[in-house]
Amino acid sequence: MNYQEHVVYASLKDKVAVITGGASGIGEELVRAYVNQGAKVAFLDFNTEAGEQLAQELGCMFLFCDVSNLAAFQESFKQIEAQLGSIDILINNAGSDDHHNIESITEAYFENRINVNLRHQIFAIQSVIDGMAKKGGGSIINMGSINWMRGRPGRVLYSLSKAAIHGFTRTLAQELGARNIRVNSLVPGAIRTAKQDAMWAKMDPAAVNQFVELQALKFRLDGTHCARLALFLGSDESCGCTGQDFVVDAGLSLN
Repeated sequence: MNYQEHVVYASLKDKVAVITGGASGIGEELVRAYVNQGAKVAFLDFNTEAGEQLAQELGCMFLFCDVSNLAAFQESFKQIEAQLGSIDILINNAGSDDHHNIESITEAYFENRINVNLRHQIFAIQSVIDGMAKKGGGSIINMGSINWMRGRPGRVLYSLSKAAIHGFTRTLAQELGARNIRVNSLVPGAIRTAKQDAMWAKMDPAAVNQFVELQALKFRLDGTHCARLALFLGSDESCGCTGQDFVVDAGLSLN
């Protein structure tokens, strides 16, 4: 049985959900999960071909957007509200974990990585809070990563961004709580996606199996494991949860 048939969140039906970076990987699974629950889904991505194909398949809204283009990114939220109405659920999923070492970082690369992995989350939240407040509340889910928790080398700017997400999630949970807006982070571990498979195939194919060896649970995670939790966090069933990091890593961060 498909995991999406196990649980139906009645509170998600007809809710307006926006997912950034939704055309592939974890984001694609989030889009599929929310559409399956009857939500009105809009997703953003810079991959036009994949985005249009997914939107056509699922019957949801897709907008091309490069999250590092802040003006266009903010305009996308206005377009979504004009077509679907005020946003109930925001999932800040877009990001990139490109590997790099400290010696290779330039000022331009630093700015780009912060824009791709961090800055857009703040401005996406800024774009939805008024509408959420007028509707009586909402749920914001910021995608983090266990990478910064484990202190893994080769991705210092990625770790910087993801650690910052942990911090501002807690701050905004306090700041927006009076308006009944919940702010949480979903923290994935080693999630298997087509992009990750391709990356490890080039770098060290044997390392893929090492994830399972290090995890407490001995199976590979994929986007569906993140989607299950994202549905819960977007639904009314998590109405008492805010300012928290929800880790989906099969116990990898225990090491």
